[in-house]
Amino acid sequence: MFNLSTLLEDGARSTPEKECLVFGDTRLNYAITDMIANQVANLLVSRGIEPGDRVALASPNLPYFPFVYFGALKAGAVVVPLNVLLTPREIAYHLEDSGAKALFSFTGSPELPLGERSFEAFGQVDTCEVFIDMPAAAGATESDIQGAETIWAALNGQPGTFETVQRNGDDTAVIIYTSGTTGRPKGAELSHTNLMMNAVVSAGLVNPHPDGRDVSLVVLPLFHIFGQTVMLNAVLYRHGTMVLLPRFDGAQALELMQKEGVTGFAGVPTMYWGLLNAARSTEAEYDLERIADNVVDAVSGGSALPAQLAEDFTKLFGVGIKEGYGLSETSPVASFNNPNTGAKTGSIGRPVWGVEMKLIDPEWNEVVKEGEEDPVGEIAIRGHLIMKGYHNRPEVNAEVIKDGWFRTGDVARRDDDGFYFIIDRSKDMIIRGGYNVYPREVEEALMTHEAISLAAVVGVPHQTHGEEIKAFVILKDGAEATAEELTAFAQERLAAYKYPRQIEFRDELPMTSTGKILKRELREG
Repeated sequence: MFNLSTLLEDGARSTPEKECLVFGDTRLNYAITDMIANQVANLLVSRGIEPGDRVALASPNLPYFPFVYFGALKAGAVVVPLNVLLTPREIAYHLEDSGAKALFSFTGSPELPLGERSFEAFGQVDTCEVFIDMPAAAGATESDIQGAETIWAALNGQPGTFETVQRNGDDTAVIIYTSGTTGRPKGAELSHTNLMMNAVVSAGLVNPHPDGRDVSLVVLPLFHIFGQTVMLNAVLYRHGTMVLLPRFDGAQALELMQKEGVTGFAGVPTMYWGLLNAARSTEAEYDLERIADNVVDAVSGGSALPAQLAEDFTKLFGVGIKEGYGLSETSPVASFNNPNTGAKTGSIGRPVWGVEMKLIDPEWNEVVKEGEEDPVGEIAIRGHLIMKGYHNRPEVNAEVIKDGWFRTGDVARRDDDGFYFIIDRSKDMIIRGGYNVYPREVEEALMTHEAISLAAVVGVPHQTHGEEIKAFVILKDGAEATAEELTAFAQERLAAYKYPRQIEFRDELPMTSTGKILKRELREG
């Protein structure tokens, strides 16, 4: 019997007075953080939530996230983190598909009207019975959303102690939605053991600071599995301190790194680009030497890290960036490229502890080296990190999981030293700024426009985002539309990271003899 909430509870027992969460002027130790999570657990039980029920959570990087995340886990529930950029239609889909019975949502601000979007979606889903508003004003007891209940009013009077519901290690702890390999977003079911083991492995990859401090700047979204495992869970396992930043800004990040003596940072390549630009800015002055003395660990993932960017960062901050690889379905860290133990430029590294990787062909046969050339094939992974499967998708599970091996959809080569190098994707997944975007979803949204006859979406290289979303569009005979109009149309129907920033009109699209659009030709121009 086991519960992932042990990560927080152990810190509350061992180091109760140590700072756990830092957000602005708010500083919460492990004991208080655990106490509020206990109140959330009591609240959920009082509202009829039972072990195995799903609890959705929509929050940026604020103390609310760990409160609800671990409170739900303590109650034996399954957490369903939601991207804060989703539209009401997308939120409703996630609630319905997961069968969520409760939704905690941050009210937000005029720039992020998340609460209103979530409440609208909540009203469309019959199975979701509890809506708790998490207001922007700390301690607010009244909601800006008519008919909603604030978390602080709901927690009023709830006990600060709770006997954690014990679960089996293979019970689902979190459902992470991902575009996966095909179609609409699917919920990857990650067990308590999946997430605990990946947190332990990730925590062991970190360089300790000489004076024992462990302060991480948490800017990776906690609703994303990268931030959830490498930051939230791994830092708690080490009894470290998390400095929360809800939205990445290079200047704010450097200010916090300097102010809080941050020792560790994890981000996608665009964040490292932002840190460099902020550091080089003449409009602000930072004690870069002091920052560099504190930072002993930097991790990158989500998309390929440009070699020049890594070199520039190391030159300025004096620390090498460690690159890792993984997917939502792998909890996520599957391989790691650690400068301390040997690293290769452009590689995703070698499998982490307890994990196996191999290359396979479309029929699941292992690809082995023949002659002088490195073997090339689709990456398959096996180990403690592999998801239980996609929620309510038995047909898809049978396609991607076999004998414990998960096929990733990523094509790579492996050299004689066991390092893997991604060379292509077997599917057309786009990774924009570390977020997965599936072209079909964007195409379907565009195709609902009355002027569009056909649309094809691809990822094209982008200096800061890794890839940008570009749509090639054929208009119906006699129809008219501008690129700005189509971009605005898609923006209303898709999350901010999904809609195409580039629109190109075509009279025809390159196709095979069977009518399949040749997206590689579109990407290559």
